Amino acid sequence: MGKLDGRVVLVTGAARGQGEQEARLFAAEGAKVVLADVLDEQGRAVAKELGSDAAAYVHLDVGDEEHWAAAVAAAGEAFGGLDGLVNNAGILRCNQLTDTPRKEFAEVCRVNQLGAFLGMRAVAPGLAARGGGTIVNTSSYAALAGMPFLTSYAASKAAVLAMTRVAALELAADGIRVNAVCPGAIDTPMTDPAALDPSADPGRAAAAAAAAEAFYRKAVPLGRIGRPDEVARLALYLTADDSSYVTGQHFVVDGGWLAGVPLPVS
Repeated sequence: MGKLDGRVVLVTGAARGQGEQEARLFAAEGAKVVLADVLDEQGRAVAKELGSDAAAYVHLDVGDEEHWAAAVAAAGEAFGGLDGLVNNAGILRCNQLTDTPRKEFAEVCRVNQLGAFLGMRAVAPGLAARGGGTIVNTSSYAALAGMPFLTSYAASKAAVLAMTRVAALELAADGIRVNAVCPGAIDTPMTDPAALDPSADPGRAAAAAAAAEAFYRKAVPLGRIGRPDEVARLALYLTADDSSYVTGQHFVVDGGWLAGVPLPVS
């Protein structure tokens, strides 16, 4: 038996990276998974691979209220309703505070912060009607520790933590548990130097990737960047009954980065 047998869970940003691994793991644990993303070709391919009995794909711009209503309706049509949500979709922009355009700040907050809010608000009534459920929001290491060049990203992810606590208090009476994961550096397309700077030539991108790997070896106590499946397993814990008495909490998965600065090893 799987840990999520009989449950229906919607995962945003499920076409690749953490969201894809969450969708795959949840399906392997018996859940019916609704994969949501704006990367339609990739998202449909993952859903097709998982099979129509286990997965369905829906186009979802998480910052659009009407898209959320349509996604919840699609989940009902495909699998009868929802028992859980993983608010995984997010974007990253790097800029110094004084160089961050207002438009860029608003864009990041629209996806990361507004998207999580709209998602919780859209699914909560249905979860309550089915006797309860789970919401897992994706925050970040950057919400808990300062990091240069991430003003908009850190602000949006800190807001996710605040909303998680409030939602957990408000929805507890309906049997809905709300928690957050706080990943550190995770090896996904979002953290790929080539993706962060598409204009860079291949040689420059390769050099940036090597520099990032060297940085993580020194900065992270476990000596490496994290894997998407390591975040997925935490999301599974918070969605399954293993965490039945856990709500309103955040869980850091960062290889020990937040614990402090490791001493150099000779």
